[in-house]
Formats: sequence, C-alpha cells, structure tokens
Amino acid sequence: MNRSLPLIEEKGTLIQDAAELVSSYPRTALTVDCVIFGFEENELKVLLIRSDLQAYHGLWTLLGDVVHSNEELGDAAYRVLRERTGLKNIFLEEVQTFSTPDRHPGGRVVTAAYYSLINIRHHQLRRLDNEVHWHNLKTIQQMGFDHKMILDVCYQRLQRRIQEHPLGFNLLPDKFSLRELQNLYEAILDIKLDRRNFRKKFFSMDFLIDTEEYEVDVPHRPGKLYKFNFEKYQKNQKKWFGIDF
Repeated sequence: MNRSLPLIEEKGTLIQDAAELVSSYPRTALTVDCVIFGFEENELKVLLIRSDLQAYHGLWTLLGDVVHSNEELGDAAYRVLRERTGLKNIFLEEVQTFSTPDRHPGGRVVTAAYYSLINIRHHQLRRLDNEVHWHNLKTIQQMGFDHKMILDVCYQRLQRRIQEHPLGFNLLPDKFSLRELQNLYEAILDIKLDRRNFRKKFFSMDFLIDTEEYEVDVPHRPGKLYKFNFEKYQKNQKKWFGIDF
C-alpha cells in the first residue's frame, strides 16, 4: 500500500493554495541600489551613472537594477556591480529598504540599498556605459528618483561605521603617515580634526606599528610612516572602543 500518495497530494494542494494566495497580492517590483564610495586624493567620491529614463533625463543615479525572481538581494547587488562596472570582489553591506509608494514614476517599487567603501586606485572600472564615473560627494545636489536621500542615508551609515571599526585603513597605502590618516577621516566625516587630539586617540589604541621610515618626495616636512596591525586588531577587537570626534 502506497502511504506516501496522500502526503504528496496534500503537499500539492498546499503549494497550490499558497500560489493562489501570492497571486492575489499587489504587484510590487523589487530592486537593489548600490552606493559605492571611493577615496582618492583626499576626496570622498561616489560612483554614479546617467539615468536612461526620460523622466530623469540628464540626472545622475545610483547603480541599480531589478532583482531577478531566483536571486537573493545580495546576489543581485553584486550582479549590478559586475554588469555595470566590471568591479568584482567588493564587500557590500546592506543598509535599509526604501519603500515610499511614489518613489518611482512608473509604479510601486521597493529597493534595498547597499554600500561599500573602496580605494579607487585599487579598482579600475572596466565598463563605462551611461557615463558611469566617480563624482566628488560634495558636488552632488539633485539626483533621479529618491537616490539623493538613499545616498545621504548610506553616507551617514559610513560616517558611523568608520568611527566604530577601522575599515578606513583599507583605503590607505600599506605604509601611511598620520597626516594621510587624518586626511582620510576628515574627508569622510567632513570635519576639521585637532591634530594633537587625533593622534593621541589612535596611539592610545596601540594598533599602529612604527616602521621607522619616513615619507619621501612630499611638499612638506616628511612624516613618519606607520602600518596598521590588523593581526593584533583581530585578536583584540574589543579594544577598538570607537572614536568620538
């Protein structure tokens, strides 16, 4: 006697009932938008693309696309970067979803925003469709859709994160001066920091290694070069108590 047949029929009925329920839901598109921050020549920049939608003709937008039915949100975000720019092996962090009903002129669209922070010199753009290129963050005023709001929210997240974690060191050369380190934090936080207080805070955490080397070919007095002790940080993460400027 085949005891599994009733179970198969019951499972089929449940799936059919679920499909009918989902088909009765309102149709809402799901997208992802990527906010890619870059650091270069003491400037914080963001990667933007020219909108190809007539409603936003001439305006810049974030890199984004519709999420395929068989994709995870994160996979879709990585696909967008790969297809639009050729960038690979970039860490993306989900920030939040944006779901204002009228945020898209074509209908109901919910988007999940992701952000990343990279050293521009280490990541060359391999595709430049729709004039995709880096923009100085301070020069951006109007954008298509609600992308300026999304950009602002992701920028605020970045400012909090860089004070909570040492992710900024990935943007610096392997050996860096304290001047370069301070320039990085000032560019991201958009504030002027007291030189003595800044250095005191970093030295107190004891994660900087003195290389006993100095800068060369600089237009100012050569400063000492340091390295960040990532190995020590991994073992003593609790010591990174955050930097309150």
